[in-house]
Amino acid sequence: MSTTWNEATSMTASPITEQHPPGDFDPWRVREDFPIFRQRIRGKPLVYLDNAASTHKPQVVIDAVSRFYGEEYSNIHRGVHYLSQQATDLYEDARRTVRQFLNAKHDEEIIFVRGTTEAINLVAQTFGRMNIGEGDEVLISAIEHHANIVPWQMICKEKGASLKVIPMDQHGDLKLEQFEAMITDRTRLVSLVHVSNALGTVNPVKEMIATAHRHGVPVFIDGAQSVQHLPVDVQDLDCDFFAMSGHKIYGPTGIGVLYGKKALLEDMPPYQGGGDMILSVTFEHTVYNDIPYKFEAGTPNIAGAIGLAAALKYFQGHDITALAAHEERLLHHATENLRNIDEVRLIGTAKQKASVLSFTLCAVHPHDIGTILDQHGIAIRAGHHCAQPVMQHFGIPATARASFSFYNTMEDVDALVHAIHSVLEVFS
Repeated sequence: MSTTWNEATSMTASPITEQHPPGDFDPWRVREDFPIFRQRIRGKPLVYLDNAASTHKPQVVIDAVSRFYGEEYSNIHRGVHYLSQQATDLYEDARRTVRQFLNAKHDEEIIFVRGTTEAINLVAQTFGRMNIGEGDEVLISAIEHHANIVPWQMICKEKGASLKVIPMDQHGDLKLEQFEAMITDRTRLVSLVHVSNALGTVNPVKEMIATAHRHGVPVFIDGAQSVQHLPVDVQDLDCDFFAMSGHKIYGPTGIGVLYGKKALLEDMPPYQGGGDMILSVTFEHTVYNDIPYKFEAGTPNIAGAIGLAAALKYFQGHDITALAAHEERLLHHATENLRNIDEVRLIGTAKQKASVLSFTLCAVHPHDIGTILDQHGIAIRAGHHCAQPVMQHFGIPATARASFSFYNTMEDVDALVHAIHSVLEVFS
Protein backbone atom coordinates (compact mmCIF):
# COMPACT_ATOMS: atom_id res chain seq x y z
CA MET A 1 0.00 0.00 0.00
CA SER A 2 1.36 3.40 -0.96
CA THR A 3 2.33 5.76 1.83
CA THR A 4 0.05 8.40 0.31
CA TRP A 5 -2.98 6.36 1.21
CA ASN A 6 -4.51 6.91 4.62
CA GLU A 7 -7.25 5.42 6.68
CA ALA A 8 -9.51 8.47 6.78
CA THR A 9 -12.00 6.79 9.10
CA SER A 10 -9.46 5.95 11.81
CA MET A 11 -7.40 9.12 12.16
CA THR A 12 -6.19 10.30 15.53
CA ALA A 13 -5.87 13.88 16.70
CA SER A 14 -3.09 15.75 14.95
CA PRO A 15 -0.01 16.95 16.85
CA ILE A 16 0.91 20.58 17.40
CA THR A 17 1.87 22.15 14.09
CA GLU A 18 5.63 22.33 13.48
CA GLN A 19 7.28 24.71 11.04
CA HIS A 20 9.44 21.85 9.75
CA PRO A 21 7.78 18.41 9.80
CA PRO A 22 9.67 15.38 11.12
CA GLY A 23 11.91 13.46 8.75
CA ASP A 24 14.09 14.66 5.93
CA PHE A 25 11.39 16.33 3.82
CA ASP A 26 11.21 20.11 4.21
CA PRO A 27 8.42 21.89 2.27
CA TRP A 28 9.93 25.27 3.13
CA ARG A 29 13.06 24.31 1.23
CA VAL A 30 10.95 23.07 -1.71
CA ARG A 31 9.06 26.36 -1.85
CA GLU A 32 12.30 28.17 -2.61
CA ASP A 33 12.28 26.40 -6.00
CA PHE A 34 8.90 27.93 -6.94
CA PRO A 35 9.00 31.66 -7.75
CA ILE A 36 5.21 31.99 -7.40
CA PHE A 37 5.57 31.79 -3.61
CA ARG A 38 7.66 34.95 -3.45
CA GLN A 39 4.58 37.10 -4.01
CA ARG A 40 1.77 38.09 -1.69
CA ILE A 41 -1.92 37.88 -2.53
CA ARG A 42 -4.07 40.73 -1.23
CA GLY A 43 -1.22 41.62 1.11
CA LYS A 44 -0.96 38.10 2.54
CA PRO A 45 1.36 35.17 1.86
CA LEU A 46 0.00 32.94 -0.90
CA VAL A 47 -1.68 29.79 0.41
CA TYR A 48 -2.23 27.73 -2.71
CA LEU A 49 -4.60 24.81 -2.12
CA ASP A 50 -5.86 24.31 -5.68
CA ASN A 51 -3.30 21.72 -6.72
CA ALA A 52 -5.81 19.21 -8.07
CA ALA A 53 -6.71 21.80 -10.71
CA SER A 54 -3.12 22.66 -11.57
CA THR A 55 0.26 22.82 -9.86
CA HIS A 56 2.85 25.58 -9.87
CA LYS A 57 6.14 25.37 -11.74
CA PRO A 58 9.63 25.17 -10.27
CA GLN A 59 12.29 27.45 -11.69
CA VAL A 60 14.02 24.55 -13.47
CA VAL A 61 10.89 23.99 -15.59
CA ILE A 62 10.55 27.69 -16.38
CA ASP A 63 14.23 27.79 -17.30
CA ALA A 64 14.00 24.71 -19.54
CA VAL A 65 11.13 26.20 -21.55
CA SER A 66 12.77 29.63 -21.72
CA ARG A 67 16.10 28.14 -22.80
CA PHE A 68 14.42 26.15 -25.55
CA TYR A 69 12.70 29.23 -27.00
CA GLY A 70 15.74 31.47 -26.49
CA GLU A 71 18.61 29.18 -27.53
CA GLU A 72 17.44 25.84 -28.92
CA TYR A 73 14.24 26.46 -30.85
CA SER A 74 13.43 24.80 -34.15
CA ASN A 75 10.81 22.49 -35.56
CA ILE A 76 11.58 18.80 -35.22
CA HIS A 77 11.98 15.61 -37.24
CA ARG A 78 12.10 17.29 -40.67
CA GLY A 79 15.19 19.50 -40.62
CA VAL A 80 18.79 18.59 -41.44
CA HIS A 81 20.27 21.70 -39.81
CA TYR A 82 21.80 21.80 -36.35
CA LEU A 83 18.92 23.46 -34.46
CA SER A 84 16.33 21.07 -35.87
CA GLN A 85 18.44 18.06 -34.95
CA GLN A 86 19.06 19.48 -31.47
CA ALA A 87 15.35 20.16 -30.90
CA THR A 88 14.48 16.68 -32.17
CA ASP A 89 16.93 15.15 -29.71
CA LEU A 90 15.45 17.16 -26.83
CA TYR A 91 11.91 16.14 -27.79
CA GLU A 92 12.77 12.44 -28.07
CA ASP A 93 14.81 12.62 -24.85
CA ALA A 94 11.63 13.92 -23.21
CA ARG A 95 9.74 10.90 -24.49
CA ARG A 96 12.43 8.67 -22.99
CA THR A 97 12.15 10.49 -19.66
CA VAL A 98 8.40 9.87 -19.57
CA ARG A 99 8.89 6.21 -20.49
CA GLN A 100 11.30 5.80 -17.59
CA PHE A 101 8.98 7.70 -15.23
CA LEU A 102 6.05 5.40 -16.00
CA ASN A 103 8.27 2.34 -16.48
CA ALA A 104 6.81 1.62 -19.90
CA LYS A 105 8.60 -1.07 -21.87
CA HIS A 106 9.19 0.90 -25.09
CA ASP A 107 9.71 4.58 -25.93
CA GLU A 108 7.18 4.25 -28.76
CA GLU A 109 4.47 3.41 -26.22
CA ILE A 110 4.59 7.07 -25.13
CA ILE A 111 2.44 9.46 -27.18
CA PHE A 112 2.50 13.20 -26.50
CA VAL A 113 -0.96 14.79 -26.38
CA ARG A 114 -2.39 18.01 -24.95
CA GLY A 115 -3.41 16.31 -21.70
CA THR A 116 -5.45 13.52 -20.16
CA THR A 117 -8.64 14.71 -21.85
CA GLU A 118 -7.15 14.41 -25.32
CA ALA A 119 -5.66 11.02 -24.44
CA ILE A 120 -9.09 9.67 -23.52
CA ASN A 121 -10.64 11.10 -26.67
CA LEU A 122 -7.85 9.62 -28.76
CA VAL A 123 -8.51 6.12 -27.43
CA ALA A 124 -12.29 6.55 -27.71
CA GLN A 125 -12.05 7.63 -31.36
CA THR A 126 -9.52 4.98 -32.38
CA PHE A 127 -9.65 1.88 -30.20
CA GLY A 128 -13.31 2.62 -29.43
CA ARG A 129 -14.38 2.99 -33.04
CA MET A 130 -12.61 -0.25 -33.92
CA ASN A 131 -13.88 -2.39 -31.06
CA ILE A 132 -17.21 -1.03 -29.84
CA GLY A 133 -20.34 -1.97 -31.75
CA GLU A 134 -24.09 -2.12 -31.35
CA GLY A 135 -25.11 -3.82 -28.12
CA ASP A 136 -21.61 -3.60 -26.63
CA GLU A 137 -20.75 -2.03 -23.29
CA VAL A 138 -18.17 0.34 -21.82
CA LEU A 139 -17.74 0.21 -18.05
CA ILE A 140 -16.73 3.30 -16.02
CA SER A 141 -17.16 4.29 -12.38
CA ALA A 142 -19.42 6.69 -10.51
CA ILE A 143 -16.53 8.94 -9.46
CA GLU A 144 -15.24 9.85 -12.92
CA HIS A 145 -14.29 13.30 -14.17
CA HIS A 146 -16.39 14.47 -17.12
CA ALA A 147 -13.38 13.76 -19.36
CA ASN A 148 -13.77 10.05 -18.64
CA ILE A 149 -17.54 10.11 -19.14
CA VAL A 150 -18.39 12.25 -22.16
CA PRO A 151 -16.03 10.68 -24.75
CA TRP A 152 -17.45 7.24 -23.94
CA GLN A 153 -21.00 8.57 -24.05
CA MET A 154 -20.28 9.96 -27.51
CA ILE A 155 -18.87 6.74 -28.92
CA CYS A 156 -21.60 4.64 -27.27
CA LYS A 157 -24.31 6.85 -28.76
CA GLU A 158 -22.70 6.66 -32.18
CA LYS A 159 -22.29 2.88 -32.06
CA GLY A 160 -25.49 1.93 -30.26
CA ALA A 161 -23.55 0.69 -27.23
CA SER A 162 -24.26 1.11 -23.51
CA LEU A 163 -22.33 2.97 -20.82
CA LYS A 164 -22.45 1.11 -17.49
CA VAL A 165 -21.43 2.69 -14.18
CA ILE A 166 -19.85 1.00 -11.14
CA PRO A 167 -21.71 2.49 -8.15
CA MET A 168 -20.14 4.06 -5.07
CA ASP A 169 -21.17 4.23 -1.42
CA GLN A 170 -21.68 7.30 0.79
CA HIS A 171 -17.98 7.42 1.68
CA GLY A 172 -16.91 7.70 -1.95
CA ASP A 173 -15.62 4.13 -2.22
CA LEU A 174 -16.60 2.08 -5.25
CA LYS A 175 -18.80 -0.95 -4.56
CA LEU A 176 -16.19 -3.41 -5.69
CA GLU A 177 -18.35 -6.39 -4.87
CA GLN A 178 -20.52 -5.36 -7.83
CA PHE A 179 -17.66 -4.66 -10.24
CA GLU A 180 -16.89 -8.11 -11.55
CA ALA A 181 -20.57 -9.00 -11.90
CA MET A 182 -21.01 -5.99 -14.20
CA ILE A 183 -18.45 -7.33 -16.70
CA THR A 184 -20.18 -9.32 -19.42
CA ASP A 185 -19.24 -10.87 -22.74
CA ARG A 186 -20.29 -7.55 -24.33
CA THR A 187 -17.90 -5.42 -22.24
CA ARG A 188 -15.30 -3.97 -24.60
CA LEU A 189 -13.42 -1.65 -22.25
CA VAL A 190 -13.17 -0.63 -18.60
CA SER A 191 -12.08 3.01 -18.09
CA LEU A 192 -11.28 4.06 -14.52
CA VAL A 193 -9.92 7.04 -12.66
CA HIS A 194 -6.94 6.21 -10.46
CA VAL A 195 -7.54 9.04 -7.97
CA SER A 196 -10.76 11.05 -7.86
CA ASN A 197 -10.27 14.76 -8.40
CA ALA A 198 -13.48 15.55 -6.49
CA LEU A 199 -13.16 13.16 -3.53
CA GLY A 200 -9.54 12.04 -3.32
CA THR A 201 -10.60 8.39 -3.41
CA VAL A 202 -7.77 6.09 -4.51
CA ASN A 203 -9.18 3.20 -6.50
CA PRO A 204 -7.48 -0.21 -6.21
CA VAL A 205 -6.80 -0.17 -9.92
CA LYS A 206 -4.22 -2.95 -9.97
CA GLU A 207 -6.76 -5.40 -8.58
CA MET A 208 -9.50 -4.05 -10.84
CA ILE A 209 -7.27 -4.40 -13.90
CA ALA A 210 -6.54 -8.01 -12.98
CA THR A 211 -10.26 -8.67 -12.60
CA ALA A 212 -11.05 -7.18 -16.01
CA HIS A 213 -8.21 -9.09 -17.65
CA ARG A 214 -9.56 -12.38 -16.31
CA HIS A 215 -12.54 -11.65 -18.58
CA GLY A 216 -10.36 -10.56 -21.48
CA VAL A 217 -11.34 -6.88 -21.16
CA PRO A 218 -8.71 -4.11 -21.61
CA VAL A 219 -8.47 -1.25 -19.10
CA PHE A 220 -7.79 2.48 -19.47
CA ILE A 221 -6.53 4.31 -16.38
CA ASP A 222 -6.97 8.08 -15.95
CA GLY A 223 -3.87 9.02 -13.97
CA ALA A 224 -4.29 12.80 -14.03
CA GLN A 225 -4.54 12.93 -10.22
CA SER A 226 -2.28 10.01 -9.31
CA VAL A 227 1.20 10.46 -10.79
CA GLN A 228 1.98 13.45 -8.56
CA HIS A 229 1.05 11.53 -5.39
CA LEU A 230 1.58 7.82 -6.05
CA PRO A 231 4.40 5.86 -7.66
CA VAL A 232 3.06 4.56 -10.98
CA ASP A 233 4.51 1.57 -12.83
CA VAL A 234 2.40 0.75 -15.89
CA GLN A 235 4.01 -2.65 -16.33
CA ASP A 236 3.27 -3.57 -12.72
CA LEU A 237 -0.31 -2.28 -13.02
CA ASP A 238 -0.60 -4.10 -16.37
CA CYS A 239 -2.99 -1.42 -17.62
CA ASP A 240 -3.59 -1.32 -21.36
CA PHE A 241 -3.75 2.49 -21.51
CA PHE A 242 -2.71 5.20 -19.03
CA ALA A 243 -3.02 8.98 -19.30
CA MET A 244 -1.49 11.90 -17.43
CA SER A 245 -1.35 15.71 -17.69
CA GLY A 246 1.87 17.71 -17.41
CA HIS A 247 0.39 20.74 -15.68
CA LYS A 248 -0.75 18.65 -12.71
CA ILE A 249 2.78 17.40 -12.01
CA TYR A 250 4.64 20.75 -12.05
CA GLY A 251 5.03 20.86 -15.84
CA PRO A 252 3.67 23.21 -18.53
CA THR A 253 0.07 23.39 -19.69
CA GLY A 254 -0.94 21.93 -23.03
CA ILE A 255 1.19 18.79 -22.73
CA GLY A 256 0.21 15.33 -21.58
CA VAL A 257 0.89 11.69 -22.20
CA LEU A 258 -0.96 8.66 -23.46
CA TYR A 259 0.70 5.35 -22.68
CA GLY A 260 -0.58 2.34 -24.57
CA LYS A 261 0.66 -1.20 -24.93
CA LYS A 262 2.62 -1.43 -28.16
CA ALA A 263 0.46 -4.10 -29.82
CA LEU A 264 -2.71 -2.11 -29.18
CA LEU A 265 -1.25 1.15 -30.49
CA GLU A 266 0.06 -0.51 -33.62
CA ASP A 267 -3.40 -1.89 -34.37
CA MET A 268 -5.21 1.42 -33.82
CA PRO A 269 -5.88 3.84 -36.70
CA PRO A 270 -4.59 7.44 -36.59
CA TYR A 271 -6.51 10.00 -34.59
CA GLN A 272 -5.74 13.01 -36.82
CA GLY A 273 -4.26 13.48 -40.26
CA GLY A 274 -1.46 15.81 -41.29
CA GLY A 275 2.27 16.21 -41.23
CA ASP A 276 4.64 13.75 -39.55
CA MET A 277 2.01 11.04 -39.10
CA ILE A 278 2.65 9.77 -42.62
CA LEU A 279 5.32 7.84 -44.49
CA SER A 280 4.01 8.67 -47.95
CA VAL A 281 1.00 10.45 -49.46
CA THR A 282 -0.61 10.39 -52.89
CA PHE A 283 -4.06 11.59 -53.84
CA GLU A 284 -5.12 7.97 -53.96
CA HIS A 285 -3.51 6.53 -50.84
CA THR A 286 -1.60 7.36 -47.64
CA VAL A 287 0.84 5.14 -45.78
CA TYR A 288 0.86 6.01 -42.09
CA ASN A 289 3.95 6.41 -39.96
CA ASP A 290 4.99 4.04 -37.19
CA ILE A 291 4.00 4.60 -33.57
CA PRO A 292 4.20 6.94 -31.76
CA TYR A 293 4.36 9.39 -34.69
CA LYS A 294 1.18 7.97 -36.21
CA PHE A 295 -0.67 9.74 -33.38
CA GLU A 296 1.30 13.01 -33.36
CA ALA A 297 0.06 14.89 -36.42
CA GLY A 298 1.46 18.34 -37.07
CA THR A 299 4.00 20.35 -35.11
CA PRO A 300 3.72 19.14 -31.52
CA ASN A 301 4.12 21.07 -28.27
CA ILE A 302 7.91 20.74 -28.34
CA ALA A 303 8.52 23.20 -25.52
CA GLY A 304 5.81 21.51 -23.47
CA ALA A 305 7.44 18.11 -23.81
CA ILE A 306 10.83 19.54 -22.83
CA GLY A 307 9.26 21.32 -19.85
CA LEU A 308 7.45 18.14 -18.82
CA ALA A 309 10.72 16.21 -18.87
CA ALA A 310 12.31 18.87 -16.65
CA ALA A 311 9.33 18.64 -14.26
CA LEU A 312 9.55 14.85 -14.02
CA LYS A 313 13.29 14.96 -13.37
CA TYR A 314 12.74 17.59 -10.69
CA PHE A 315 9.96 15.54 -9.10
CA GLN A 316 12.06 12.37 -9.13
CA GLY A 317 14.86 14.27 -7.44
CA HIS A 318 12.85 14.07 -4.22
CA ASP A 319 12.31 11.10 -1.94
CA ILE A 320 8.78 10.10 -2.95
CA THR A 321 8.26 8.19 0.29
CA ALA A 322 9.04 11.28 2.36
CA LEU A 323 7.03 13.46 -0.03
CA ALA A 324 4.00 11.17 0.26
CA ALA A 325 4.25 11.01 4.03
CA HIS A 326 4.29 14.82 4.17
CA GLU A 327 1.18 15.09 1.98
CA GLU A 328 -0.53 12.51 4.14
CA ARG A 329 0.20 14.55 7.26
CA LEU A 330 -1.28 17.61 5.59
CA LEU A 331 -4.47 15.76 4.67
CA HIS A 332 -4.68 14.24 8.14
CA HIS A 333 -4.23 17.59 9.86
CA ALA A 334 -6.79 19.32 7.63
CA THR A 335 -9.34 16.51 7.95
CA GLU A 336 -9.16 16.43 11.74
CA ASN A 337 -9.44 20.19 12.09
CA LEU A 338 -12.43 20.45 9.73
CA ARG A 339 -14.16 17.54 11.47
CA ASN A 340 -14.04 19.59 14.65
CA ILE A 341 -16.14 22.34 13.05
CA ASP A 342 -19.80 21.43 13.52
CA GLU A 343 -20.94 23.32 10.44
CA VAL A 344 -18.60 21.42 8.11
CA ARG A 345 -19.69 18.36 6.15
CA LEU A 346 -16.85 16.39 4.61
CA ILE A 347 -17.65 15.01 1.16
CA GLY A 348 -15.59 11.92 0.44
CA THR A 349 -14.28 9.89 3.38
CA ALA A 350 -12.99 6.86 1.53
CA LYS A 351 -10.66 4.43 3.28
CA GLN A 352 -7.85 5.21 0.85
CA LYS A 353 -7.41 8.86 -0.11
CA ALA A 354 -4.88 11.13 -1.73
CA SER A 355 -4.46 14.86 -1.18
CA VAL A 356 -8.01 16.14 -1.74
CA LEU A 357 -10.39 17.44 0.91
CA SER A 358 -13.88 18.43 -0.29
CA PHE A 359 -16.44 19.95 2.05
CA THR A 360 -19.57 22.03 2.41
CA LEU A 361 -20.30 24.59 5.09
CA CYS A 362 -23.85 24.90 6.40
CA ALA A 363 -25.92 27.01 4.02
CA VAL A 364 -22.90 28.89 2.67
CA HIS A 365 -22.45 28.36 -1.06
CA PRO A 366 -18.99 27.03 -1.98
CA HIS A 367 -18.44 30.03 -4.26
CA ASP A 368 -18.92 32.33 -1.26
CA ILE A 369 -16.46 30.23 0.73
CA GLY A 370 -13.91 30.51 -2.06
CA THR A 371 -14.45 34.26 -2.40
CA ILE A 372 -13.93 34.96 1.30
CA LEU A 373 -10.90 32.65 1.48
CA ASP A 374 -9.42 34.54 -1.45
CA GLN A 375 -9.51 37.71 0.68
CA HIS A 376 -7.18 35.85 3.06
CA GLY A 377 -4.78 34.96 0.23
CA ILE A 378 -6.02 31.37 0.14
CA ALA A 379 -6.72 29.71 -3.20
CA ILE A 380 -9.14 26.77 -3.19
CA ARG A 381 -11.53 25.42 -5.82
CA ALA A 382 -15.31 25.85 -5.57
CA GLY A 383 -17.78 24.13 -7.87
CA HIS A 384 -18.65 20.70 -9.21
CA HIS A 385 -15.04 20.02 -10.27
CA CYS A 386 -16.15 18.57 -13.62
CA ALA A 387 -17.74 15.74 -11.67
CA GLN A 388 -21.45 16.58 -11.66
CA PRO A 389 -22.59 12.95 -11.20
CA VAL A 390 -20.54 12.86 -7.98
CA MET A 391 -22.30 15.98 -6.74
CA GLN A 392 -25.68 14.48 -7.65
CA HIS A 393 -24.82 11.33 -5.68
CA PHE A 394 -24.25 13.39 -2.53
CA GLY A 395 -27.27 15.61 -3.15
CA ILE A 396 -25.29 18.85 -3.44
CA PRO A 397 -24.63 21.31 -6.28
CA ALA A 398 -20.95 21.87 -5.46
CA THR A 399 -18.21 21.63 -2.85
CA ALA A 400 -15.29 23.68 -1.65
CA ARG A 401 -12.12 21.71 -2.34
CA ALA A 402 -8.70 22.09 -0.79
CA SER A 403 -6.03 20.00 -2.51
CA PHE A 404 -2.47 19.63 -1.31
CA SER A 405 1.00 19.37 -2.80
CA PHE A 406 4.43 18.70 -1.38
CA TYR A 407 5.14 22.44 -1.27
CA ASN A 408 2.25 23.06 1.11
CA THR A 409 2.91 23.44 4.83
CA MET A 410 1.08 22.85 8.08
CA GLU A 411 0.80 26.62 8.31
CA ASP A 412 -1.18 26.55 5.05
CA VAL A 413 -3.64 24.15 6.65
CA ASP A 414 -3.90 26.29 9.77
CA ALA A 415 -4.57 29.35 7.62
CA LEU A 416 -7.35 27.45 5.84
CA VAL A 417 -8.98 26.45 9.12
CA HIS A 418 -8.74 29.98 10.51
CA ALA A 419 -10.28 31.41 7.34
CA ILE A 420 -13.18 28.95 7.47
CA HIS A 421 -13.99 30.26 10.94
CA SER A 422 -13.96 33.74 9.39
CA VAL A 423 -16.49 32.55 6.79
CA LEU A 424 -18.76 31.37 9.59
CA GLU A 425 -18.45 34.72 11.33
CA VAL A 426 -19.45 36.55 8.14
CA PHE A 427 -22.55 34.40 7.66
CA SER A 428 -23.53 34.16 11.32
